[in-house]
Amino acid sequence: MKIKHIDHIGIAVKSIEEAGRFFTDVLGLRLEKVETVAEQKVNTGFFPITDSELELLESTDPDGPVAKFIDARGEGVQHIAFRVEDIDDALRELKEKGVRLIDQEPRKGAGGARIAFIHPKETHGVLVELCEK
Repeated sequence: MKIKHIDHIGIAVKSIEEAGRFFTDVLGLRLEKVETVAEQKVNTGFFPITDSELELLESTDPDGPVAKFIDARGEGVQHIAFRVEDIDDALRELKEKGVRLIDQEPRKGAGGARIAFIHPKETHGVLVELCEK
């Protein structure tokens, strides 16, 4: 598996508009786009920083995974995403190594990316996303 770089850090928030003000007004970052990913019950807002991004995640459903995360842990860092060269190859390699996965096959993510998550029990509590763009 070839990891190219950290693609983004996902931050669970109650409101992209409200939380985004800190990143725009205080840190001077630019909100590039807001996108709804209906399959994941989430709105995403991306703030580019060189080759990486901050991704704010706002639930669109009280039963969505981001809403459940916020209910359990509060707003904050929800996952870290690594950009991989070939996600199918990466998942195949992880399966061969016996790594527990949330996603056995890639699914559609924001911005047309193909994504898959590694189970946090494998990564000492960190939700890790692999993405291919």
